[in-house]
Amino acid sequence: MATAAFDLTGGVPEEREFVVAEKPDDGLRDAVNVWIEEENGLFAMRIGVEAVGNAWDRHEFWLDVAFADGRLLSKRGDGAVHAPYGADGRPTVRGTGPVRFECEDPFRRWTVSYRGQAAETSAQAIIDDPDFKETRWSDLEIAAEMDMAAPPWVPGSLLPEAAAALCGEQGSFMSPRYEQLFRCSGRLTVDGVARPFKGNGLRIRRTGFRAFAGFWGHCWQSAVFPDGRAFGFNIYPPREDGEPNYAEGWIIDADGVRTPARPVEVPWLRRFVTGGEDVSCVLETVDGRRVAIAGTTFVNVRSRGGFAKPVDWPADFPLVQQSHAFYTWDGQSTTGMIERSSKPSVMES
Repeated sequence: MATAAFDLTGGVPEEREFVVAEKPDDGLRDAVNVWIEEENGLFAMRIGVEAVGNAWDRHEFWLDVAFADGRLLSKRGDGAVHAPYGADGRPTVRGTGPVRFECEDPFRRWTVSYRGQAAETSAQAIIDDPDFKETRWSDLEIAAEMDMAAPPWVPGSLLPEAAAALCGEQGSFMSPRYEQLFRCSGRLTVDGVARPFKGNGLRIRRTGFRAFAGFWGHCWQSAVFPDGRAFGFNIYPPREDGEPNYAEGWIIDADGVRTPARPVEVPWLRRFVTGGEDVSCVLETVDGRRVAIAGTTFVNVRSRGGFAKPVDWPADFPLVQQSHAFYTWDGQSTTGMIERSSKPSVMES
């Protein structure tokens, strides 16, 4: 698909691509993060920077790089803040310590880089102990150019019932955001051994206040295919009180047209595995089509941790798993992301 033929802004104002440059109110978060999957499933990664108003001089960052053999490189921390202004004087840089994101062309091209160390562990180890001790380290460098492949999706913009759900408490779990699929090329260097790569990914821009008290779980999946088709959705589990749960999705056909959809078959998180899990899903579009997408995870980059803990951490607060998957839709295959969370009380022992 030639992205130049499409309006990659999706109607989102260009200013939303720019980062918050000056210290905001305490509690406001300005975040950039990406999911990247090597096109053949050899490895995948998640990288993010979160700038929080009450700790503005030390932005948080997180990094996970998982390999098909189960090896995982992981790093959490904060660092000296990078100047937010790019060469053109606009606030296009969100960086801290070893991580740097830069918007080169709004809604069209971003870059990301990492240069530092990361702790060595494995996908199974973080299932067994998400607070593993960091005892072994690797030198790690990442550089990737990300070319957007579809217009951004603003949650709540496609289905009226989804918009209504996000106007209340359910909206606070997500905070104002949009996400955009991309294709990328780059170089991954571990302990001096470099490998160029091509891949797919999802970029998220989120700015606002976020709270997780009362959160009860979700399933979030997205991918772009070689012919330009794409899909994405996010859904919270049915509510115990019978009120509507947030549920919204979409597909993009090869002609670039996005059609709203509702997720009707969802692979809820019920156990932690390192890969090879069936995560197939079904979407029903508003024009009456039933779209079945087969999915199988190939790496797991994070288990159990990942959400900001509420002040009074309840015993049944959802556990989260972040993974990457092979997806197949009508014979075309690709790699994409999946993040899910469920309360411990509904997980398999």
